[in-house]
Amino acid sequence: MRTIGWIVIGALLIVLIGGMIYYFVHPMFGGSPKGARLERIKQSPNFKNGVFHNLEVTPSLKKDVNIAGLLWGFLFNKNPHLKPINVLPATECDLEHLPEDDVLIWFGHSSYLLKLDGKLILVDPVFSQNASPIPGSNRAFKMSVDYALLVFPKIDYLFISHDHYDHLDYETIVKLRDKVGQVICGLGVGAHFESWGYQAEQIIEGDWYDQLKLDPDFQVTFTPARHFSGRRFTRNSTLWTSFVLKTSKYNLFLGGDSGYGKHFKAIGDQFGPFDLAILENGQYNDAWHYIHSLPEEWAIETKELKAKVTLPVHSSKFALAMHDWNEPMEKLYETANKEHIPILTPKIGELVHLNKLDTVYAPWWRELR
Repeated sequence: MRTIGWIVIGALLIVLIGGMIYYFVHPMFGGSPKGARLERIKQSPNFKNGVFHNLEVTPSLKKDVNIAGLLWGFLFNKNPHLKPINVLPATECDLEHLPEDDVLIWFGHSSYLLKLDGKLILVDPVFSQNASPIPGSNRAFKMSVDYALLVFPKIDYLFISHDHYDHLDYETIVKLRDKVGQVICGLGVGAHFESWGYQAEQIIEGDWYDQLKLDPDFQVTFTPARHFSGRRFTRNSTLWTSFVLKTSKYNLFLGGDSGYGKHFKAIGDQFGPFDLAILENGQYNDAWHYIHSLPEEWAIETKELKAKVTLPVHSSKFALAMHDWNEPMEKLYETANKEHIPILTPKIGELVHLNKLDTVYAPWWRELR
């Protein structure tokens, strides 16, 4: 019996050591800010005591949350409606033959493509089917189109809101490496890209309220979000951000991940009104409402941003919270009708023409279980 016990202990040690080796050496975890990049980070007013901070106090969890109970719920009290039973309907995209006008295509969760003034902008692309560093632990919902097979033309600008796995996907980023012109991201995030073979001159990193002109009529402003960052044990060594994107025709707000906070009104007052705001709506829970907006906060954010139309994202692909998979869309749809706020609810992959933002889309999720 003692021999069997030692064999079991030895096997567990091998698994543990193997896991640690995997965790520390796999390239998916990216790089760490060093040298000139780290020195620039240290100059940021948002970086103190070795980490980035939100503009207001932002706990990861509410003080009264029982972490053990929360973990138990994740592991053993799974909501049977976390994922759809049906295959999600989706439209297949021919990205090499897009219309002449300005368009948007949402790929589920927070991944979308913008075609503006003839330029292609890809935001937070995740096509590897997994939103976690642990293989197979958070698989994407089944869709009628496999967007991992998309053939991308040249991407002029790749925007990354922050470095979490459901927004910065190693497999996707490596696959697109030869297609990307420039990467636009928060301070420190460029270290990941350089570790994955991107050139330093391709990467533009910014702090909140930094502005840059990509072309005479194409201006980007890095704006605050209320969230956090990190790919290993260390949190907040890179900056999370939202973006204001202003072109000759449109003023857009690309929200990234964010809990509700005073920054929404500040952004709306300084940069609004917006023709379109793309806001997260999904993977929320009252336990972590400081870092992910709740459905009832969406209307407030939209009004404070002075957004004419809103596109909800951060849903319909991964189950990262404990609500029903279709709850975010349904709650938003009901609130929008009650508050008379225009929203866009295209199916995944469906073309949204920016010169027709008054288009009404059917609630496609109501046809599924």
